[in-house]
Amino acid sequence: MKILRSNDYRHMPWKNGGGETVEIAVSPDRAPLSDFDWRVSMATVANDGLFSSFSGIDRTLSILEGAGMTLLIEGRPPKLLTTADAPLSFPADVTTSAKLANGPITDLNVMTRRQTLRHRVRKLHVDHSQPITTHARELVLFCHRGSVALSTEGVSATLHALDTAVLQHPVALTLSADIASEVFLVEISSA
Repeated sequence: MKILRSNDYRHMPWKNGGGETVEIAVSPDRAPLSDFDWRVSMATVANDGLFSSFSGIDRTLSILEGAGMTLLIEGRPPKLLTTADAPLSFPADVTTSAKLANGPITDLNVMTRRQTLRHRVRKLHVDHSQPITTHARELVLFCHRGSVALSTEGVSATLHALDTAVLQHPVALTLSADIASEVFLVEISSA
């Protein structure tokens, strides 16, 4: 288990130069935007505009803060994505633009290389002990709100808001929280 604290995340410009992203985790470690296997990041979107295109990449987007944005994804009807919605998956190499609903938003972005990996993102509300079973090769657990304790195979850690844990080949994991907390569970598997 690798614990990543929010003050250690890497800040970098968007690929299209339109803003800044906070890179939470990437594989391989410190891989450039042109050559990652998977990547989890956060970004604040302050203006309407085009998304950066990533050839051969699948993306899942979740709204963390703000009123949301309408996504215009080539080949799909417009979709308003808000904090109440489930994470939305789409190819990162189709033309996509966003129109803010009412002011800036912060999003969580998960990307995997299509030929070798696939991913699933789930938003979980934790307010007691909750077992997680997975067959993923890697698991990324991002604590959005509150504080969550996690334990697996005799190892335990606590994540506070915006902290992350990365686990290799976890079989079973238990999450627990004393106060209502929200986490995003990213399961990364071979394609």
